[in-house]
Amino acid sequence: MYVHVQGLNSQRQQLGLLEVLRCGITVAAADSHSGPYCTERSPGPAMFGTESSLSMFLNTLTPKFYVALTGTSSLISGLILIFEWWYFRKYGTSFIEQVSVSHLRPLLGGVDSSSPTNSNTSNGEADSNRQSVSECKVWRNPLNLFRGAEYNRYTWVTGREPLTYYDMNLSAQDHQTFFTCDSDHLRPADAIMQKAWRERNPQARISAAHEALELEDCATAYILLAEEEATTIMEAERLFKQALKAGESCYRRSQQLQHHGTQYEAQHRRDTNVLVYIKRRLAMCSRKLGRTREAVKMMRDLMKEFPLLSMFNIHENLLESLLELQNYADVQAVLAKYDDISLPKSATICYTAALLKARAVSDKFSPEAASRRGLSTAEMNAVEAIHRAVEFNPHVPKYLLEMKSLILPPEHILKRGDSEAIAYAFFHLQHWKRVEGALNLLHCTWEGTFRMIPYPLEKGHLFYPYPICTETADRELLPMEAVFHEVSVYPKKELPFFILFTAGLCSFTAMLALLTHQFPELMGVFAKAFLSTLFAPLNFIMEKVESILPSSLWHQLTRI
Repeated sequence: MYVHVQGLNSQRQQLGLLEVLRCGITVAAADSHSGPYCTERSPGPAMFGTESSLSMFLNTLTPKFYVALTGTSSLISGLILIFEWWYFRKYGTSFIEQVSVSHLRPLLGGVDSSSPTNSNTSNGEADSNRQSVSECKVWRNPLNLFRGAEYNRYTWVTGREPLTYYDMNLSAQDHQTFFTCDSDHLRPADAIMQKAWRERNPQARISAAHEALELEDCATAYILLAEEEATTIMEAERLFKQALKAGESCYRRSQQLQHHGTQYEAQHRRDTNVLVYIKRRLAMCSRKLGRTREAVKMMRDLMKEFPLLSMFNIHENLLESLLELQNYADVQAVLAKYDDISLPKSATICYTAALLKARAVSDKFSPEAASRRGLSTAEMNAVEAIHRAVEFNPHVPKYLLEMKSLILPPEHILKRGDSEAIAYAFFHLQHWKRVEGALNLLHCTWEGTFRMIPYPLEKGHLFYPYPICTETADRELLPMEAVFHEVSVYPKKELPFFILFTAGLCSFTAMLALLTHQFPELMGVFAKAFLSTLFAPLNFIMEKVESILPSSLWHQLTRI
């Protein structure tokens, strides 16, 4: 060991002596020649100092340093990868990209909002934002279940909550909008119910409803008890019939006084909403209890009596009941009235129209025969109707084809979203199964829709471009995916670049750490060769600069 150290010291002394001799020769050449040519050919002392420092630094690095360096890099990139993946799974976007777009882009490239081009662009973006907001409006589910008789029974059996707090909060807002008015303080029962609709605790709401009924027959109190306290549909129907008697008397009384002032007009509007709601829920009770023809008659009468109240979407209840009766001619008549370009679409309208056209050809449809002879006119119409429906809501086919499990539909839905698909398939899957070959035709043709839609969805084919806000709203409306449902997302989001980058960086540095630990000498040679290659262009540029610049100027620069 002593001999080895002594040999290293002698080698270092020889290298230092050669370095001194080389510098002395350079200085002597510079003193003996007054012209600049000799000094230009010889590299300066700073260059030799840099090379020697770099060489000495590389020689002092041990394999443990490379192992520690690559291991630390792998650990840091792994932590970044885990955080990015968690953030993407929770919020659907990359944290680094979001920070870059939100904070770094305005700092790096400021936009002058005074220019007309930018103002037009901002106006266009504002219009698109307004359009996306209108398309992402949350609607009341026209086929929503009874909270006490159906949702709560599911909770008692499974121990799971089928409704989210956001969904129930929207229902509370709807109840306050439809069932209250500014003059409720004039009637004690209505004043109690006004507070009851704002209560978060279900038992407090039920107790308030019973308190209101002790004062007088209150229609809204019966509604609350039928929705939340009744444990069976028959009990809910009995309470709704009592609510109907109280609601009709209030409606007739306010109808006579509606022109006496704005206060009476608001009361009449409230009483109208209450009466329509009661009759619609009574029709739904009849439908659930098997009295489908009676339900159809009640819905038709309600639509004739109140033709302007389209916000309840009673025609969707009527379509489902007519499909249960297999009265396809009446279904077509309802579609002809409501499947209009000026009216808002829904999955019920689009997919029911597709079902009717598929019914005409599905029993004899064969994909092998269609590929040989081509599609007939009726088959082409059915395929186009399916493509139209799938473009409107691409989440529905997976539920109809039972590729994805169903859950109880929420009380509110987002049109073109996963929540609407669940609500439609929950009630209409049986109607598709009843038509022979309809699901087979859907299975063979629905994926062809995506070849017709422009990518990346900057414009739609038959409808407006698919809104990008559906995923966020559906995650609020539907139960947590970690519990028992995974929200369907369209278009399927690709992994952000930074997740892929950090995954590759973590894997690469971990592999380097492992190889350096197993083969330290070989990896040290590779590291030195890599660094030499990395600095080779810099050395080449420095040599070119030395050959071009005068020696005096270069000497001053090196001194600086």
